[in-house]
Amino acid sequence: MMPATGRRRGNAGFVAFTLAMLALFASLGVWQLQRRVEKHALIAALTERLAAAPGSLPQPSQWRTLTPARDEFRRVGLTAIYQPLADAMVYSSGSAVREDVASPGTWAFLPARLPGGEIIVINAGFVPNPMQDRGQEDRAVARLITGEPAMLTGYIRFPEPAGLLTPTENTARRLWFTRDHLAMARALGWGEVAPFYVDLELPVPAGGIPKPGALEVHLKDDHLQYAITWFGLAAAVAIALVVWLRGQWRG
Repeated sequence: MMPATGRRRGNAGFVAFTLAMLALFASLGVWQLQRRVEKHALIAALTERLAAAPGSLPQPSQWRTLTPARDEFRRVGLTAIYQPLADAMVYSSGSAVREDVASPGTWAFLPARLPGGEIIVINAGFVPNPMQDRGQEDRAVARLITGEPAMLTGYIRFPEPAGLLTPTENTARRLWFTRDHLAMARALGWGEVAPFYVDLELPVPAGGIPKPGALEVHLKDDHLQYAITWFGLAAAVAIALVVWLRGQWRG
């Protein structure tokens, strides 16, 4: 039979562990509620940027001061000439910010020269190209290379990093799997480019391909469900502890 002292120590350890789990679950619930508030603020800010009238493209002297937190999705207008250089295609299985892009294909990335001579990369739009066919992409992009200035409207975007499971780019086919326009510029000889690229909204080219378009915010917001789950676990632990303590007191 266990001595009373040992039993009391075991009970105290169990209570301490249970209280620690209760605190952990409750804190995770509070954290999810805080994340929900932050996510709603982000959605509101991005929605406001996407709905704003296009502003001027920031001056090159300001480019290094731009940040994703403050400037991503800003609508801008610019005039540029698409350059007769090798374009890049980025594989996409669908888009989180374009409801009209729900099937596999590629994004057409190509360099354009600004009036001051600076090079900026344009995501000219979506090409229905599920097999990532290089010829199909080339035919779509060739229509844009006119040598004439084009008035463009789009959104400032920043390069995305590759994940652990992201396939390696295929430079022979000029195929990427992340929107890293800086890596494309280095590999394809576009020269020094702006630290951001522009997702094209307008104009739509004759024939509609590549297909630019307006962006919309569709950020996943499951934080309330997660908070309810964590608070539910905390409540279950608390109830179990009360039941156990009552049993111990009666015993």
